[in-house]
Amino acid sequence: MTGDDGERPSAGGGVEGDPVEVGVELLAKAEDAELSLADAMDRVEAVSTAPRVVREILDTAELRGVIEREDGVVAVAGGGGYVSQTTDVVRREGDYDCRRCGTGLATGHFVQLEAGELGPFGSECVRKVTGRDD
Repeated sequence: MTGDDGERPSAGGGVEGDPVEVGVELLAKAEDAELSLADAMDRVEAVSTAPRVVREILDTAELRGVIEREDGVVAVAGGGGYVSQTTDVVRREGDYDCRRCGTGLATGHFVQLEAGELGPFGSECVRKVTGRDD
């Protein structure tokens, strides 16, 4: 279930910071030089499922030269680094719902980005959102 803004409700989590900036940074930190549009959307929709916000994230990333879109492929410009599972993802004990799949969690994984924090995710979903598990 989502709210009016397309955000998935989750106790003790969500997006801290500007969702567009968080989404652009998440795309910039993709390890792969190319992503399918479906994989790029999966990552962006971890930030917001609102069509307006998703479109703004993709458009902003393209305007800034972070990505190029063509024929269902998203090319990611180099230099954005990647999300490290050991230094950029923090674990917190609590009562959470995964932001990506909705599963109840006793341990939430939160992605720490310069633009803000994103989470909580379960251990498998955080790897998918950060591109560490294909």
